[in-house]
Amino acid sequence: MCFQPTQQNNTMRPKTLFSHLSSDLPAGLVVFLVALPLCLGIALASGAPLFSGIIAGVIGGIVVGMLSGSHTSVSGPAAGLTVIVLNAINELGAFDVFLLAVFLAGLFQFVMGIVKAGVIGYYFPTSVIKGMLAGIGIILIIKQIPYAIGVSGGGSLAEYIPLVNDWETVNDLRNLGQDLGWGAIIITAVSLGILVLWDKPFMKRVSYIKLFPGPLIVVVFGIFINQLFNVSAPSMYLEETDRVILPMIDSWEGFKGLFTFPDFSEILNSDVWLAAITIGIIASLETLLSLEAADKIDPYKRISPPNKELIAQGAGNMVNGLIGGLPVTAVIVRSSANVNSGAKTKVSAIFHGILLFGSVFLIPGILNLIPLASLAAILLQVGYKLARFSLFKSQVKLGWDQFLPFIITILGIVLFDLLIGIGLGMGVAIVYILLRNFQNSHFEEKYIKEKGETIKITLSEEVSFLNKGALMKALDEIPDGKHVIIDGSKSKVIDYDVLEVIENFKTNAPSRNIDVDTIKIRGIKIDGLH
Repeated sequence: MCFQPTQQNNTMRPKTLFSHLSSDLPAGLVVFLVALPLCLGIALASGAPLFSGIIAGVIGGIVVGMLSGSHTSVSGPAAGLTVIVLNAINELGAFDVFLLAVFLAGLFQFVMGIVKAGVIGYYFPTSVIKGMLAGIGIILIIKQIPYAIGVSGGGSLAEYIPLVNDWETVNDLRNLGQDLGWGAIIITAVSLGILVLWDKPFMKRVSYIKLFPGPLIVVVFGIFINQLFNVSAPSMYLEETDRVILPMIDSWEGFKGLFTFPDFSEILNSDVWLAAITIGIIASLETLLSLEAADKIDPYKRISPPNKELIAQGAGNMVNGLIGGLPVTAVIVRSSANVNSGAKTKVSAIFHGILLFGSVFLIPGILNLIPLASLAAILLQVGYKLARFSLFKSQVKLGWDQFLPFIITILGIVLFDLLIGIGLGMGVAIVYILLRNFQNSHFEEKYIKEKGETIKITLSEEVSFLNKGALMKALDEIPDGKHVIIDGSKSKVIDYDVLEVIENFKTNAPSRNIDVDTIKIRGIKIDGLH
């Protein structure tokens, strides 16, 4: 289905699927131009075959696009998963074993959608999510440095920075100066300059600039500069090992050889299941966050169904796992390019996937001319946007309860790994939640009656076990000989734990000469007492 605007509420009424091709096809072309270098770059950063990034882009566009309930969101390989993918491939030891984890992650997401678990994103604090993305951005930057400075052969990334938290290899950096590739450095510098220029407001005001995304211009200039080196400065020319390497298709057998299939013999491997659950959870979170962001910039303010999106993402990742693609999520970079280019329906996302598939057959020779330094520059910008300075400043202004989980998450991710970082951030966030519940579980009103002071404790609307400690403290601090009223008339839910505290207080009150009355609080049995 697709939609057309109404005058009443700026929403859109259903029409036929192909009613907006004049808007959707040009938008799909722009998204393709944005997605192509990102698919290659994210595969590079993930330590995966570059073609797996193209497969993921195709599946994200066509399969996820067809099943998704969103009209603006576009899916593909995501920068937010690069660290997980890189670590998973290294730990599992083989790409085909990793693909099994991708398939199982997709199955996990599919089941989550079926059981309507699309609300999972609401239970992760924003500070932790922002910290996760910032931590990933920092690692993304670190991982691209060797490609950006032309360390010999590109493949020596593992020699210098195999893992962020492997500090033993830091000493190897002293040898880095001997291997600098000035050709790559020049291409990286020019590419970053172009990307910065393309983000300037005055450039965005030029209408035809939107037809030429910054990453595309970077790739074109990278090819041009490298070819110029080949003619005028051969010592700076980037050879095949420092460029994109995609297979050339010249036969049906060659086409079949493009795909890698999962190793189902490792189905009982606990490491595979751990990687699958990690990918499934993080991919779902990134998808739900991107989906919400895409809905916010949709000019027609349509709401995308999160559970249907999880089903679509799950189906896409199962297909990716079966044929050799990276895991995909909904991606805000592609989605915003889609909306800004005037897309009205999900046909644009599907069309961009078709174009990615066609590019492998039509222009593989051109794609293989792209310097890895150009892709590194694109990813350096992506990493910076995830971990931009303004994000740190804004988190500081929000206070310690937001900044501390944010920074702890980042440090945990950079120093250890993603799951530990998220766990540490969640732990700190939960401590703040407990403290707030401890402080705000009830309020007291003191007033004088004829026969002395009465203390009234009015419980809040929902009183859970989290409020147990605060209530116990308040009751313990009541002076002996007082009249206490515990009022539950405003409460919709009072946990058993809290009721137990109240009953214990009533039982012990006579020994302290305290008179207790309760309002609309049901009694419970405790050790045979009512």
